[in-house]
Amino acid sequence: MTQKIHAFTNDALGDLDAVGIAERIRNKDVSAREVAEAAIARAKCVEDKINAIELATFEQAVQAADRPHTGIFAGVPTFVKDNTDLVGLPTNHGSLAVNARPAKADNAFAQQYLSLGLISLGKSSLPEFGFNASTEYMHAEPTRNPWHTEYSSGASSGGSAALVAAGVVPIAHANDGGGSIRIPASACGLIGLKPTRGRLVDAEAARSLPVNIVSEGVVTRSVRDTAHFYAGAEQFYRNPKLPPVGLVKGPGSRPLRIGLVHDSITGHATDAQTRATVEATARLLEIMGHRVEEMPLPVKQSFANDFSIYWGMLSFLVSVFGKRIMSPDFDASKMDNLSQGLASLYKRNMFKTPMVLYRLKKTLNDYALVFKQYDLVLSPVAAHTTPKLGWLSPSQDFDVLFDRLLRYVSFTPLNNASGSPAISLPMGVTTEGLPIAVQFSAAHGDERSLLEISYALEQAHPWRRIQD
Repeated sequence: MTQKIHAFTNDALGDLDAVGIAERIRNKDVSAREVAEAAIARAKCVEDKINAIELATFEQAVQAADRPHTGIFAGVPTFVKDNTDLVGLPTNHGSLAVNARPAKADNAFAQQYLSLGLISLGKSSLPEFGFNASTEYMHAEPTRNPWHTEYSSGASSGGSAALVAAGVVPIAHANDGGGSIRIPASACGLIGLKPTRGRLVDAEAARSLPVNIVSEGVVTRSVRDTAHFYAGAEQFYRNPKLPPVGLVKGPGSRPLRIGLVHDSITGHATDAQTRATVEATARLLEIMGHRVEEMPLPVKQSFANDFSIYWGMLSFLVSVFGKRIMSPDFDASKMDNLSQGLASLYKRNMFKTPMVLYRLKKTLNDYALVFKQYDLVLSPVAAHTTPKLGWLSPSQDFDVLFDRLLRYVSFTPLNNASGSPAISLPMGVTTEGLPIAVQFSAAHGDERSLLEISYALEQAHPWRRIQD
């Protein structure tokens, strides 16, 4: 089987990021149609190897490219994750249980996303309802990691991450309810920033959650693409309760005090390769003039159990109200082993709901206390390196799969519960040649510091390129 696959070639896209492509279009060096056609050709070149496209809208994209576009990424091709409504297209959430009808309108976040001038080539793949940390299915081929096709691309934004990593598009939509921007970014060697709760327009479903753990965002190959995305998004909507991000153009100038976390709250130790990457990053930060010191975790060990029950509650709500919130043809009997197991877990623990919600809401204040002492916190993204396909397959027994998920997804959920920002950066490499990432977390509303440290590390330690 092919181990590494990409679509980079000497076409209208070249090896440019989204900012570079948008600039070429503005300067009329290339047309938006030429760029769209190049991205479509790339998609056709690699899709049978990576299986990352849920629904292609190539003809519509070429037609759209011929129309005028405005915005910071005018004419740049992208994909939208298939848990987000785009007018005229079904939204099936990666599940056989859903047989969605075409959406009547773009959802709230899609309107903000497309306001940047991006042209959608279709919808990217995700695991069922975004509950898994690997984009795998019980009755279909998985989405594969372009860096090594025997490995997971992460999840739940695994399709978007695979398409960006493979060079099909420079930027793609992602969202994050427990690590679903940061984990696939980590697996695929990308930049993945989960913003502060309320920074971007929330999808309608997220607003109704008792604890809104879901944030919208993107995965990219360059820090400047991520920075320009947030600057451009603020032109559509800026939350007056948060400090503006603005356009961050480079590293900050002040020395930072950075807390260091090695092991997760679940009690499972971080694996050796991931730990070594975090420690190497800490040493680099100290060379750059920052102060790094180990710190305790800011929440109690009960957090992992509380988040698991809340995770289960979301699946339970989907199973009960799927016909209302997903599709009139929703069939809960077709939900996969993970979704059904999560719903059962919640039913056994339903009586704990009031205290679970209370403690999860309280993490906002517990987390904020950390940043009275530190500017940033450095940690792994995941507790071990990207697993092979099959390790997190929903075809497995639920208890086996759930234990594996808890051992893997053990750093990212705190930012979802607390509503705080965090970014995944590709700072290392496994013995198999796959990326290893570190995570930086910041105070609520402080995406600027995350982008500034990301620029600094990108300059000091340039990201590996899949085409090299």
